[in-house]
This record gives sequence, C-alpha cells and structure tokens, in this order.
Amino acid sequence: MSIDPTKYEIETTTPPMWEREETFQEIMAEQLRHAPWLMLSIVLHLLILGVLLLIPAESKLKEEKIIRMKPPEQVEEIEEIEEEEIIEEVEEVEEEVVIEETEVTEVEEVTETFEDVSDVKESAFDSDQWNSAVGLGGGAGGKTGGRRGGRGGLRKKGGKATARAIELALEWLKKHQDEDGKWDADEFMKHDVEGEPCDGPGNPVHDVGLTGLALLDFLGDGSTMRSGAYKDVVRKAVLWLRDQQDPESGLFGTNNSNEFIYNHAIAAYAMVEAYGLSKYKILKKNAQLGINYLERHRNPYSVWRYQPRDNDNDTSVTGWCVMAYKSAEDFKLEVNKTAMDLAEAWFDQMTDPTNGRCGYTERGGRSSRKTGDHASKFPREKGECMTAVSLLCRFFLGHDPKEDEMMAPQADLIVKQPAVWDEESGAIDHYYWYYATYALYQMGGRHWTTWEKSLTTAVVKPQRTEGNFKGSWDPVGVWGEDGGRVYSTAILCLTLEAYYRYTRLVR
Repeated sequence: MSIDPTKYEIETTTPPMWEREETFQEIMAEQLRHAPWLMLSIVLHLLILGVLLLIPAESKLKEEKIIRMKPPEQVEEIEEIEEEEIIEEVEEVEEEVVIEETEVTEVEEVTETFEDVSDVKESAFDSDQWNSAVGLGGGAGGKTGGRRGGRGGLRKKGGKATARAIELALEWLKKHQDEDGKWDADEFMKHDVEGEPCDGPGNPVHDVGLTGLALLDFLGDGSTMRSGAYKDVVRKAVLWLRDQQDPESGLFGTNNSNEFIYNHAIAAYAMVEAYGLSKYKILKKNAQLGINYLERHRNPYSVWRYQPRDNDNDTSVTGWCVMAYKSAEDFKLEVNKTAMDLAEAWFDQMTDPTNGRCGYTERGGRSSRKTGDHASKFPREKGECMTAVSLLCRFFLGHDPKEDEMMAPQADLIVKQPAVWDEESGAIDHYYWYYATYALYQMGGRHWTTWEKSLTTAVVKPQRTEGNFKGSWDPVGVWGEDGGRVYSTAILCLTLEAYYRYTRLVR
C-alpha cells in the first residue's frame, strides 16, 4: 500500500534555517569554507603585480639584446662584402697580367703613320758580351744612342777600314733607295748623279728580297724606325714591305717566280727584326703573318724549298727560314718549335759524318748552280756554302761545338776555302762569304782569326770608291746576275757587320 507523505507532519525542536541565529563558530566555519578562493585571489593579484613590475625590466633586457646583436651584424657585413671584394680584385689583377704577358712589351702608343715617339728602354739584345742567347744587331742603339751612323764604337771592332766600308755601303744604299721605300733591282741607277752611271742591274722579281736584305743592313747597324742616322730609310723600307704583303696569306710579294720563297723568307726575317728592334706593336701582325706563311709553305715533317708542300727540300732556303724563325722566337712571336727540330734533323741528314760537309739536297753534296755554263764559270768546289749555312744554323739551334762533333770539322772545311776576290778563278761567292763569316765569328778562336784575315783583302779592298759607284761592290759573284749591284752591296755590307750584329752564342 502506498503512503501519502502529505498526510503526515513531522515535529522537530530545531527551528528553520532562516529563523535561526548563526553563532560565531558557524560564521568562522563558513569563512573557512570560502578561504581557498580568497587565497587564490590574493595570489592572482600578486602575480599581476609581479608582471607589471617585470615590464620595465623586460624592456631593458630587450634593449640590451639589441645592443648585443649589433656586433654580429657588423661581422656578417664584413665577411660578405669585404671578402667578396677581395676575391674580385684578385681575379681582375690576374686578367691584367695575362694580357700584358701575351703582348710584346714596350710597343704601346703606336700610330699608323709611325710618328716619332721617345726612345724605348735598352734592348736585351744590345750586349756585346758572351751570351747564351742570340743577341740581335741593332739593339745596341740604346747604349750608343748619340752616335753618328749607327753602332758607334762597336763598328771599330772590325778596324777602321771595315767601319769605313760599312759607312760607305750604307750611304750608297741610302742614295739608291726609291722614294716609296724599295730598292729597285734593275733601275736603281736612276738615282745616280752626274758622271758614269752604275751598272749591274739585277732581276726585278727580286725587289722584295733585295729590299729585305738592304733593310737588314740598316737594322744591323743600329738604326730603327724610332732612332738612328738612317731611321727614315728604315721607315720607308718597312712601309713598302708592308704594302707588298698579302693580308690573308702573309706572303711578301708574289709567287710568280720559281724562287719566290727566297724573297719572302728574307723579307719576313727583316720584318720580324724591324718589329722587334723598333718595338712598334703595329708591325706585330705583319711579322707574325710572314712567319705563318713560312709555316704553311714548309713540307710536312720536313723543311723548305721553292714550292709549298711539294716534299722537296734544300739547305739554302731552309737556312733563311731558320734565321727568320729564330728572330721571331727571340721577339716572342709564335713559332712552331717542331719546325726547328725538323730543320736540325735536316742538317744532320745532309751532313757527311766523315768530314762534316753539308749538302744542298743530298748528303755531303756541293752547292747548287744554274743550268748552262754557270757551274763551269763558278766551280762548286771553290766554296763550302752549304756547310757554312749548316754551321751557323747549328749555333742558332742551340748547339755547342764542344758537344756537337760535326761543328769543328765544318769550320775546318770552311777555313780551307777562304774568301778570295778572284774573277778569273770563279771563286767569288758573296753568299758563301756571308754565311761563313757569321758562322766562324761564332766559332771564334783560330777559325775566326784565319777567316778574318781574308775579309780585308776579299771584301774591303774591292769596294768601289769613285763616283756613283762609291760604296758599292761589283756583282761579279756566283749570284751577281740575279741580284745585281744592290744584292752584292747589301750582302757584303751585312757580312762586315758580323763583328757586332750578333753576340757570340757560346763561350
């Protein structure tokens, strides 16, 4: 059964809560029940106060941190900027050095018209002392810049007679130079004054070669395009040769004659020395082109002769090419050193090991002669021209007589055929005398002493001293009909310059 709670009343003596009076204990108990919240409030207020107190301190700390960060930022800037700049500067310096080293020194400030400029420093080639490297003539102009007529005191090394002969020859060549700069093989006598005109015309196909040969005379005597008693002569000759050079192939002159390579080789040799001694940068291209043509003309795996790359070789043409290459090497042009090695091999191949004689196109043979009665008029056995070519080139190729067993025998052969001006016997060979003089000057000692004695009689005394002929030599030698009076005068003048044109290459 269910009970209805509303029907019952429960009596109690405890008054209702809302009617009771709270005691002190009850009040305190009630406050204690609420105490955690009070404490929490107090702690919270204290924390807020602490935070507020910490705000200035944090600001100061932040400022201190900013100050501390500045030094690292400066270090980073130094590392990034200064180190990069240093690297760039080093790279720029290296590039400049490379450019300077690839160019020939002291050739700046050049004009197309070759205006006069101040003299350059003395050349490394002007020493008159023993040297282990080739000393090219003309470089001594720096030491004797105030001299008259060229090498000054150095001319006297050959004696007064030789010095006078050189002076007269240079004057004759100067007077017979065309206004355009060339030497005219067959019409040079148009420059003669009153009196008997000069005879001895040469073949006009050799104008380029003759101009190169005459130019070597003036360069060898110390004049350049910058200085010297004959600088105007040199300048005109160089400009004319430049005009004769094919700008593409580098060939000086034409290839119309069978022996055109002689003209080119001599002209190229002269242009290289004109460039190196005058120190005109503008000539570098012409000089290099001349060498480049010789390289293209050279036979594969061998040397040179008349026609390009026809596998025909000879000692005479090769001699001029070696001279040109050596000069180019000395003046820092590009040279194929393999070609020099092959030339060395050629001279060995042509040399008879039993006596040292070097042949023209065959081992131990004699010099060449033209067809007809040329050989009977100028007997081959009267000279040792190809042996002299070989001996001189051996010096230029770096050989030492103390180490090369063929050099002394070759010098012995040459002194047995001294220079003799004898038209009747057919012994006059200016070409032979030129090479022999330079080769034996390099040998020195008894070989040079013996040969030198013959020069005064054979070269100095026969020089013409009268009228329009004064200073020249008659073209009565082996190749006189081809080169004429210009040739005989130019090559004999060059021969006498052997006393100072090159320093001795070995001790």
